[in-house]
Amino acid sequence: MAEVPPLRARMLARDPREQHRAATPLELLFDLCFVAAVGQAAAQLHHGISEGHVAGTVLGYLMVFFAIWWAWMNFTWFASAYDTDDVPYRALTLVQMAGVLVLAAGVPAAFRDYDFTIATIGYVVMRVALIAQWLRAAREHPEGRPCTLRYAVGVGVCQVAWIGRLWLPDPWREIGFAVLVVAEMLVPVLAERRMQTAWHPRHIAERYGLFTIIVLGEVVLAVTAAIQEDVADGGWSAGLLEIGAGGLLMIFAMWWLYFKHTVSDHLRDSLTRAIAWGYGHYLVFGGIAAVGAGLEVVIDSHAHKAHLDTVGAALAVAVPLLVYLVVLSVLHVQLVHSGGLMVLATIVGGALLLLTAGMADTLTIEFATLLMGLEMVLVLIAGLVIQHTEPRTRELADRPA
Repeated sequence: MAEVPPLRARMLARDPREQHRAATPLELLFDLCFVAAVGQAAAQLHHGISEGHVAGTVLGYLMVFFAIWWAWMNFTWFASAYDTDDVPYRALTLVQMAGVLVLAAGVPAAFRDYDFTIATIGYVVMRVALIAQWLRAAREHPEGRPCTLRYAVGVGVCQVAWIGRLWLPDPWREIGFAVLVVAEMLVPVLAERRMQTAWHPRHIAERYGLFTIIVLGEVVLAVTAAIQEDVADGGWSAGLLEIGAGGLLMIFAMWWLYFKHTVSDHLRDSLTRAIAWGYGHYLVFGGIAAVGAGLEVVIDSHAHKAHLDTVGAALAVAVPLLVYLVVLSVLHVQLVHSGGLMVLATIVGGALLLLTAGMADTLTIEFATLLMGLEMVLVLIAGLVIQHTEPRTRELADRPA
């Protein structure tokens, strides 16, 4: 008979060595709410780039995506350490879910007018609910009180500053954003410096993997919708099939490259590496979502709806792919100690992606997209070969002469 969740339980630290720890249904529901925000950010990125407003749109995307990713990440690590799954915990999680929906509603204004008022309100709602969770942990888990109070105070000060930032004039508003991003990211570093929360490495690795799949799913959904719209306007064509095939190869290669290493056994080796791995996913998640937006720009270019040239449309795919490849390979190297050959293979693959994008006028945007998909597969094949040959190489090198 299934265990009934308690109405009220004491919030104690979870055991980081707990067997069979897995994501809960509540965490999965929480992630689905973030799909709305990720989808809004990617959609605005697509429209802005397609209309030729590249610099301002990319900056807006980086700002909005930080709020989405950071709120998700903080909930995830807190839940890994202090998930009680009782009524108060679920109610505060509901408040955070409401906050992300408000944030998603404010994304268009943030891109269109650089008006972050609604997005900031949604973000602060999420963060205030998390402060309440940290304060509850401080009250009910005395052993971890110094660490949990540092989190509560640090997050609280940042939220007051976020609200105050809304009244800053330009360019201080943008400067204030950069300063507050640094401040937010320093909170976990300072809070965990002397005492770590009891986050579970396998649970954290699973949560990040699941969110990666969700963001990849958002890419599939966005590209499918764009292709359907194009088909409705002009029917199927060989070029559209080339774009679809290239996009599918990219998505599959990104998925395989992400999951070809198991990181959970290494996350607890070093707090610095664990934080770097967690923070690096800002560019991993953001890069995946941006690839979807870039593929939609390519489809617009194919249909002659984009207001930028063919090379620009191809770069809208190549650049986020390059960011994804480089960041992911660096994270794998520093965490699982995979050799530098993978970084080299990634750099070569990234150079090929940029070269292909630069030749999109000659190759056509459709063939260039297909070729970039094949190049992602080549990077994957190189990674698999390196992964399976490096242990053997190290073993032979360690043998006595």
